[in-house]
Amino acid sequence: MKCVHNARHLTEAHLIRDLLESHGIEAMIRGEFLTGGWGELPVDACAVWVTDETRFREADDLLRDFLRGLPDSSAKSGHWSCPQCSEPLEPQFTACWKCGAPRPATT
Repeated sequence: MKCVHNARHLTEAHLIRDLLESHGIEAMIRGEFLTGGWGELPVDACAVWVTDETRFREADDLLRDFLRGLPDSSAKSGHWSCPQCSEPLEPQFTACWKCGAPRPATT
């Protein structure tokens, strides 16, 4: 595991984790339940970690673009089909609305 972002608050940590997971990058929040002690704990008490270190660079690039307000490049890729039920879906969906299967990771 490798830390990709030290969050300023719990909401930000969840937003970043969900962004990464929507792109097929498994992430977790460490220190989620320590936020009540902020002020007494180190600033990195709540952080988002990428579980697969081989995807750290991809996660870091995605996060940098997101924090700069750049558009999501995966949204430009267009429509996709669900790998489970073949339902055609628009690019903004991260899971199939029909069967719930997650969008496959883009490479």
